[in-house]
Amino acid sequence: MQLERVRTTTLRVTLHAYELAGLMAAVRYVVDSAPAEVPDTAREQLRGLLADYNEGLRRLATVAEQGAAR
Repeated sequence: MQLERVRTTTLRVTLHAYELAGLMAAVRYVVDSAPAEVPDTAREQLRGLLADYNEGLRRLATVAEQGAAR
């Protein structure tokens, strides 16, 4: 994993697919079944992160399909 600060509050992250998969599995666990002591605001932020990730996967699949059709 590599982290690069682009701006004060913006980071660029370079990951292997397995690293991202592990992080997203942890996010799914917290969203779906984390203990009650996890604050609702944290769960909502993670739900948003998961939604963005899922949308990114859909975009990648669409691009791959379009490339294969050529």
